[in-house]
Amino acid sequence: MSVRARLRRSSAVALVSAVTAGSALLLTACDPSGDTAGAQPTTTAPSRTATAAPTAAPTATGTPGTSATPSAPASPSAAATPTTPAKQPSATPTKAALNLTKGTGLTISNGTRYVVMDGRTVDFGTVVRDLAWSPDGKRAAFVDGDGNLETSDPDGSHKVLVAKAPSGVTWSHPTWQVFVPSENDAAMYLRPKNNLQFTADDHGTLRLLTVPSKGGAPAQLSLGVFSDQDSKPLPETGNLWPNGGGRYGSSTYANRNDGQVYLRDDYLRQQGGAVTKGAQPDLSDQGDLVFVRSVDGHDHLFTKTGGYDGPEHDLTPKATTDYTEPVFSADGKTVAFRAPDGIYTVPAKGGTPTKVSDTAGLPAYRG
Repeated sequence: MSVRARLRRSSAVALVSAVTAGSALLLTACDPSGDTAGAQPTTTAPSRTATAAPTAAPTATGTPGTSATPSAPASPSAAATPTTPAKQPSATPTKAALNLTKGTGLTISNGTRYVVMDGRTVDFGTVVRDLAWSPDGKRAAFVDGDGNLETSDPDGSHKVLVAKAPSGVTWSHPTWQVFVPSENDAAMYLRPKNNLQFTADDHGTLRLLTVPSKGGAPAQLSLGVFSDQDSKPLPETGNLWPNGGGRYGSSTYANRNDGQVYLRDDYLRQQGGAVTKGAQPDLSDQGDLVFVRSVDGHDHLFTKTGGYDGPEHDLTPKATTDYTEPVFSADGKTVAFRAPDGIYTVPAKGGTPTKVSDTAGLPAYRG
């Protein structure tokens, strides 16, 4: 059996047994480049580093409880090179005209200190960018107004400064890598993990870094190639948009230079490889992928079931604008994503997108 086949088999076992209670899903923000395959990044990030309070989007056309397709045009890129993070807290936010997040566990952050959380607004006391929940939903990780990596409780309290970004380096898009060994895992000498992986933009050079979630010195994430496949090393630069999933600490990421989506399996010595063309991937605890790919001038959402060899499906074949930054719900049955006029959800098996908020922010499911 090849290494890749063993990876599929071990990953399937690991992911089927994944702990999904409280699992966090994130539509991320502020990566140095969220450009989709074949698309060029725009020059400004859409409201991610803005200090203005969240307000109702003037172009919102969705109706509560009904499906909607955004009519506002979008740039071919979901994210762009971030501007200098704002250090001053914003004013108290205005209530969104449409907010159907209560009872859903949905979180929306828009680069201010205020985060919409399950129908209410929480003041984190600092600018919050790229918020990501730990798998148990008990801690949030984010990039603060100074560009540093922090964690906190869900109400913004008990903040921990995980690491400070070096001068001239922009950090973005943290994701959790958490693994709690079972008795059998411990017998196989598998060690627990509680790390954050994120993107570092060092004057235009993109790399993936990792750091213990309780604090420490960040290090470059190891990216090993399959031993029984092409021995050509995986690209170490151009990588961005990491998202973790599954009990064993697997993750997915994209590469800006070759336009590929990659999977990384921590169970098999950090080995992995490219799986498909696209950008902005998310990995469910069930082992499925959702990602963005440009089709006929618009960014569509695609799923790929079963990891490497599974079929692909266009979730948004009728898209007339750009759908970006997708993320799975904890049970893998729903995908939340961003459109020019707000946040939408769609069944992971396909259907008509439904608008749930006109906040111009970034959604994350928290259990």
